[in-house]
Amino acid sequence: MAPKSFFFFFLAIFLCNTITSQSIPKFTSILVFGDSTVDTGNNNYIFTLFKGNHPPYGKDYYNHIPTGRFSNGKLVPDILAFLLKLKKYGVPPYLQPNLMANDFKTGVCFASAGSGYDDLTSSISGVISMRKQLEYFKEYLEKLKGYFGEKEAEKIVKGALVIVSSGSNDFIFNFYDIPTRRVEFSMNEYQDFLLNKLQFFVKELYELGCRKIIVSGLPPIGCLPIQMTAKYPLHRTCIEKENSDSQCYNQKLEKLLPNLQAQLPGSKILYADIYTPILDLINNPREYGFEEIKKGCCGTGLLEAGPLCTRKSPVCTDTSQYIFFDSIHPTESTYYHITEYLVKELLPKFSTVDSF
Repeated sequence: MAPKSFFFFFLAIFLCNTITSQSIPKFTSILVFGDSTVDTGNNNYIFTLFKGNHPPYGKDYYNHIPTGRFSNGKLVPDILAFLLKLKKYGVPPYLQPNLMANDFKTGVCFASAGSGYDDLTSSISGVISMRKQLEYFKEYLEKLKGYFGEKEAEKIVKGALVIVSSGSNDFIFNFYDIPTRRVEFSMNEYQDFLLNKLQFFVKELYELGCRKIIVSGLPPIGCLPIQMTAKYPLHRTCIEKENSDSQCYNQKLEKLLPNLQAQLPGSKILYADIYTPILDLINNPREYGFEEIKKGCCGTGLLEAGPLCTRKSPVCTDTSQYIFFDSIHPTESTYYHITEYLVKELLPKFSTVDSF
């Protein structure tokens, strides 16, 4: 076993022990909404170019199979589901045709790569909008009731860990790289527009029975390899303006969620700061065993993602030394570090919520 593999083996043991030793509640299920950071394969079943169901994606996943996850291996929901003893082989996509009753009981993923809170984002990319994800969730609830009865279905949803991760595509597609929304909104106005959409989305989840919700903030968008290529292709430094925008949005979101929680009795709605842990990895890579921070593992690492990251693309020899697998999406190694933060800092806070 390689040294880095040892590290993640012991990190997994540490996280399991953390869950055992801390007052982390049991969850009935895991339900996932959002974009490619959490899409476990729904885009495989729709007509879109935004797919990750081909090599080299999934090269380090179970049986080295590309599943539609935009990474070399597991995503945060997969790791969490395993640690919480809900799933052994990751969270299945809702659109997967061969789902069993137990898959519905322990949770599914509704996320779609290329999606965002702004409906324009998903219409540009031809993927499943956040609005449509809610419609699929309603459909899922009816199937859940059919399998387990109405009372048990309500219990499952109430006790589920709900993850919402979206927003980056809205800024990249509509403001930075394709300035569609820049014509009608200032950055401040567009942030507020998206947060209003997010607020509506979370309220809908609550109305449908969800009570334990984690909402992810934005990563340092200016440090994504594809953004460096677009703005500083030679010097390859993080775009501070885009990072500053991410921080401003995150501050607004962090302030919004407690107010939203106060409006929804019995809910616990937590802000997940993914900006800080990712930037920490970028600023101090060797402390965490990383070597490459400015490009992805696939191809040149400068532009390749989705349809441009193909089986013909050369791939780095050791993905665990890379923060990004393609020019946008993190490696499994990076996702393990984000999961460590969630387990230590956020999950214990759900212990104050009424049990299912």
